[in-house]
Parts: sequence; structure tokens; C-alpha cells
Amino acid sequence: MAKQVRQLDRVVIRFAGDSGDGMQLTGDRFTAESAQLGNDLSTLPNFPAEIRAPAGTLPGVSSFQLHFADYDILTPGDAPNVLVAMNPAALKANLADVPRAAEIIVNTDEFTKRNLAKVGYDVSPIEDGTLDAYAVHEVPLTSLTVKALESFDISKKDAERSKNMFALGLLSWMYNRSVEGTEAFLRKKFASRPELVEANVTALKAGWNYGETTEDFAVQYEVKPAKLPAGTYRNITGNTALAYGLIAASVRAGLPLFLGAYPITPASDVLHELSKHKKFGVLTFQAEDEIAAVGAALGASYGGALGVTSTSGPGVALKGETIGLAVMQELPLVICDIQRAGPSTGMPTKTEQADLNMALYGRHGESPAAVIAGSSPSDCFYAAIEAARIAVTYRVPVLLLSDGYLANGSEPWRLPKVAELPEITVDFATAHNHENEDGSTEFWPYLRDPETLARPWAIPGTPGLEHRIGGIEKADGTGNISYDPANHDTMVRLRQAKVDAIARDIPDLVADDPSGEARVLVLGWGSTYGPIGAAVRRIRDKGHHIAQAHLRHLNPLPANTEALLRSYDKVVVPEMNLGQLSQLLRGRFLIDVIGYNKVRGLPFTAGELESALEEIVKNV
Repeated sequence: MAKQVRQLDRVVIRFAGDSGDGMQLTGDRFTAESAQLGNDLSTLPNFPAEIRAPAGTLPGVSSFQLHFADYDILTPGDAPNVLVAMNPAALKANLADVPRAAEIIVNTDEFTKRNLAKVGYDVSPIEDGTLDAYAVHEVPLTSLTVKALESFDISKKDAERSKNMFALGLLSWMYNRSVEGTEAFLRKKFASRPELVEANVTALKAGWNYGETTEDFAVQYEVKPAKLPAGTYRNITGNTALAYGLIAASVRAGLPLFLGAYPITPASDVLHELSKHKKFGVLTFQAEDEIAAVGAALGASYGGALGVTSTSGPGVALKGETIGLAVMQELPLVICDIQRAGPSTGMPTKTEQADLNMALYGRHGESPAAVIAGSSPSDCFYAAIEAARIAVTYRVPVLLLSDGYLANGSEPWRLPKVAELPEITVDFATAHNHENEDGSTEFWPYLRDPETLARPWAIPGTPGLEHRIGGIEKADGTGNISYDPANHDTMVRLRQAKVDAIARDIPDLVADDPSGEARVLVLGWGSTYGPIGAAVRRIRDKGHHIAQAHLRHLNPLPANTEALLRSYDKVVVPEMNLGQLSQLLRGRFLIDVIGYNKVRGLPFTAGELESALEEIVKNV
């Protein structure tokens, strides 16, 4: 029977199963296939914090959602059009998110009485009418995989592990994806285990052939490539983009890159990625703890390198004293905070935006630092370059905020040309800079640049430029230890003025307001960019006027921030916290912004923001 081919403009697929079912790998490979085809895409991996929760239980469910389309998209999608449920726990954990009439593929082999009981099902939902409103495909994925591999000299358990590849092959057939890239990936990944290579490749092809031959799947779907700006693209996650941005910044600045880090979810991939690039002069150091990591990074900056440390919220708390030391020493330092749900251990594999207050104020004394945030996985590349530029230009610590959603999510990224990247100029001190009354000269380590207020950056060992370093207050100009009250007041104000001066060197905040008639402005920062943008699109499509602006620089804020906010009747600030940016704006500008706040460990959906924002627009 000939299969029907149906054209779609967009699809959202969610793979869900036990932590040991390989859902992240399956989703990642389907993403790679879609990227290779040229679709625009956005992903949302979602996995438990436990290394291995009890098999078949709700805490052990791992999922991977992918939204791909033939046009520009901004989010991983609100709800899946297709759910692949590898066991009862996966079905129960995700069914509430699936809209009626959507397709559900269930692995019937795992719907045993024992597995059903683990998640509180007395009767299988396949049999009791629970799934009547959906288009259900009952597929014995496990037994089909075992049968496809019965000629291989591997155990039944190893054969069953390949069921995720069978599922990937089936979904690749459904959406007309090529599996050649996945086959090449498997041959490389399992090169030392030829029997596993062939088993997984066979399972992949068996899944494809099952879709081609079974009568249960009568329709094949096609999503054409997206019309994106010309260029060379690759799929990239936020952590990888951030790492590449740091490398690009070090090359543009002509500085060696040093990363001092201690492994922590979800930041560890920054360390993993940078460790692969020694040919670019990158040196990575896995320290014994967070304090040692940031201390090493600051020491590298003192020695003339681009010093960077990466971590998540708990690590930033431990690094606070050394960040304060960087403020006092006035040395460049980039602190990458990949935010996760807290406090304390919190939900370490879930996302959050609740570290803004800590980035702004989480140090003792008057310790001003610059704060910027990436807005999408690929934007983390440019945010990292900007963080490095500010750090080395102004000799300040810069906190670069990403989060778990950006870090693990992915999207297509157009590789920039080198000429498109900003210049980063570093002028090390090489000679005396102060003339005494008797005509002699000497080096003053705190004699400031009149524009940036940055002090000279002198590499240790430069003849004649010896100077004191440490955490005790310095005398203005000479850098000598000083306990003078008036000098301390002067230095505190100079350090603050230096950070404030960055506002003259960053772009104004720009509102996207096509009609010019909007009375409501939605202001976001960080990873809310995609959901806000998608919600605003939907509201405009309904004929309403609404404006959107997004902050990259959070300290200092762009110079025109207050004027822009005051030009609208209402300002709405969606945040994955209890209103940290809202509080900052109210306190600084006395503008009664409207906060929209949820702290669920998950990003906003475009649908929920659409409903909330549309109500505000109508009331205004």
C-alpha cells in the first residue's frame, strides 16, 4: 500500500523514557538529522538529577523535546504533536502536556503489570479508555528490536538497549529524515565495539523499515528546510557556544585563555569543551573545589591571561570572596554562571533565573561588577565575547549569566566571519607612567585611563613595573596600602564609576514595536527571549499592538533604559524567579513594572505568556 505524504510547517516531538533508555541520545540524533536537512529548530532536554533513579519510576523519567519547522522559530514548543513513551512512567509523566488528537507511540512491551503498578496504574491506560482522545500507535519496540538482532552474538539485555535506535529509525521514517548521519555517528561512538555498532545500526534501519511496511503508520510527514540567512550553519548548544565565544575572545584579544573550574551541573560542559582546544592556547584546570578554581583564574589574569571560571549558583556563592578580590585588585575576570534551580542543591538539572540578585550584590562591601546575560543557545557565543571585552577593557570582574535551558538546549547557529567579531584591544603597561617633582619616573599601578577609568595591566616580571597586589585597600594612584578614610571613599566611588562608565560603551536598549502604537512593553532578560518573542508574535497576529525589548547588559543597564520604559503605559517583566529584575527597576526608576513570575524549573511556554500578556494589552 502506498504511503500518504503530508506537508507540515512545524512539528514538536517529545521522546520520553527511563533514564537508561537513551532518550537524550535519541533526541540529539533526531535533532542532528533535522539540522542537516535545514530545518530551524529548538530543543529542550529534561532529565532527572539522580544518576540512576529506580527503573520505571516517575522520578527516573528522562525526556527530550524538539521543535523543528520550515520557518524561524523561537522555542522548543509548548506541547508535543508526538509523544514517544517508552514505558508507563514516561506516559504518565508527560500525558498532561499532550493535546487531544496528538499522536502517541507507546512501547507496549513495557506495559507489564509490574511496571504499571510502579506508577499507580491499576489498569493499563491503553485499555481503560484513557488514551481514546489521542491517535495511539501500539508498537512492541523492545521485542521488535530483539527480533531484529536475534542473529547477533549479543545478550538479550544488550539487544534491548538498542530499542531507542529502533524508535529513532521509526520517527526518522515518519518525518522523512536521513539516518546516514546517525549511522556514521554510531560507527564512531562504538568504534571499539564493532558488535554494538552493527547492532545499533541494524536496529535503526529496522525501525525505518517498520514504518515503511506496517499498516499502522499510513502517513509520512515532510517539513521542508527553513529559509534562513545565507551562510554555513551548525547545530549548537548554549554551553558549547559559550566555550567557543571565550576562545574567539581570547584570539581577538591576543591573550591565552585560562579556565579554572570545578565540575557542577549544568556548567561542566564548558570545561569539557574548552579542554578539547589546546591548539588555540586554551589551558583548562579542574580544581579541587570552587574556591581554588576562581583563585587560579584570577591568578591567571594577574599573569596576563584571559582568566575565566565556570560554575552554577552554589559555586558563585563560594567564589564571592575572590570576586571581591578581583574588584579590589581591578583585574579582568569572567565568571560564567549557568543558573539552575536552587537554593542549595535545589533541582540541579532544572533551569531558573534566580541568580540575578547574587550576581549584582552577592559580595561583601561595595563590590561592583558588570553583569550580562545570553538570550539563546547561539547568543551565548556573542555574550561570552562581550563579557571578555568588558572585563579586559575595564579591568573588572564580569558575571556572565546563562541557565540550564540555554546550556542544554540547541538551535542552528550561523558561523560568523572573523571580520564580523568585535575588536578587543589589550594594552599591557610596559613603561613608567608617572613623573615625580624631581623629574624621576615610576610606575603607578592605580593611575587610571581618563575614559574607562581602568588601571594599567602590568604583567609580573616586566622590569621597573613592580607593584603591590592583594586585598587590602590601595591608595589612589600609587597603589600603596592605605587605611585613610578619605582615600577609601575615593576608591570605592572610583570603582563604582568605572562600572557605570561601561554604559557609555554599550548599545541603547531598543524596543521592537513595528506599529509604533503599542502601549505595553514586555521587557525580558536571559532565556525568556524565545518564549516572549513567540508570545508577542501570536498577540500581534490577533491584531493587537505590543512591544518587546530584551536586556543583554544588566549592570550597568543601557543608558536609555529609564526613558524607554517611561515611554510605555505598562511594562511587563516575565522572569523565572520571584521578580528580581522587577525589583531592580522599581527601586532604581520608581516605575511600577508588572512582574509575571514562575519558578517551576521549566522555561515559560509561549502559550502561557500569550494569555497573560493579551489580558494586560486588552485592559490597557
